[in-house]
Amino acid sequence: MTLFRLDASIRHEGSSSRALADLVEATWRDGRPDATVTRRHVGTEPLPADAWALAVSAGATPPDQQSSAQRAATQLAATLTDELLDAEALLFAVPLYNFGISQHFKTWVDLVLTDARLKADPVPLAGRPAVLAVVRGGAYGAGTPREGWDHATGWTRRILEDVWHLDLRVVESEFTLVGVNPALDAFKEMADRMHADADALARQHGDFLARASVNA
Repeated sequence: MTLFRLDASIRHEGSSSRALADLVEATWRDGRPDATVTRRHVGTEPLPADAWALAVSAGATPPDQQSSAQRAATQLAATLTDELLDAEALLFAVPLYNFGISQHFKTWVDLVLTDARLKADPVPLAGRPAVLAVVRGGAYGAGTPREGWDHATGWTRRILEDVWHLDLRVVESEFTLVGVNPALDAFKEMADRMHADADALARQHGDFLARASVNA
């Protein structure tokens, strides 16, 4: 069994998105101590900012005229795509940053989308089980002052569900800055309940990945 896991957090210690994804992975791994996990830490080990542009330009350049930088970018895109295609299950941990998508995750998606294999019909990833773990420092639900300010999760789901046709489950954890930002101290009890619910759902989704991988 193989799992591909991507983390987009810029932090290691204290990362709420990593902690949530850890619960998914631990449940998926339960009873499979030797299972293989391919990890891609795009937040702490970012991809080259110019790789996407180079890969795009390489696609419009005859192979014998490509620069070494274009060839390297194309090879990097192929390596990233291989990591996806070689996995039976997929896990994405993506925090909300400044109301939008992590630049590191967006760079990764853009680069992967230059690989011709992901433009095939049907997409080779179609139907594979996947989990998206989303973390937000504040609260963005219906009726909150910042309802509609999350401009990342909808885009991410569009890529994973509608472009790649993954069999996706989503777990979202909010108010992760409660206990960090004193201005949010009044919401501690609410945050504790929300975090407990998110942790429970993360474990359920880990079980989904495990069962789907076995039946694949």
